[in-house]
Amino acid sequence: MIQVTPQMRILVAIEPADFRKGIDGLARVCREALRSDPFSGGVFVFGNRCRKAIKILVYDGQGFWLCQKRLSMGRFRWWPQNPAAATEVLEAYQLPVLLFMSLIHTCELNGVNPFDYLTQLLKHADELAAHPADWMPWNYRDTLQKLAAPRKS
Repeated sequence: MIQVTPQMRILVAIEPADFRKGIDGLARVCREALRSDPFSGGVFVFGNRCRKAIKILVYDGQGFWLCQKRLSMGRFRWWPQNPAAATEVLEAYQLPVLLFMSLIHTCELNGVNPFDYLTQLLKHADELAAHPADWMPWNYRDTLQKLAAPRKS
């Protein structure tokens, strides 16, 4: 598990990354294009060209973590747009916002109130853990109706 602390430096690459690259290729991008040391313990965030996926590269002192998130719907709508810089520095609280905004956007695309959706996920945490596919923004209402329906004996 990667824990992002307020002391960590978070750099978002402004230019899209080649998502065929793995740890070594992205570490090279850190050194050459971003002018940063990938072994510094910083968090490096890369987006693909169409902004439907991101990769996060972190060195934790023992090795590299490479995480990827690909959206099933929508795009990462917020992304730094500074043509004069290679990176944008984020505060620790901004990284979860960047990741979380995709969930809000997916809810909006499906006509779902994000607050109501998250409230239901919290109320039904056990069911969510057992059957996560039933709790996507586009089908969770059907799941709620099934749970509310009287059970036949």
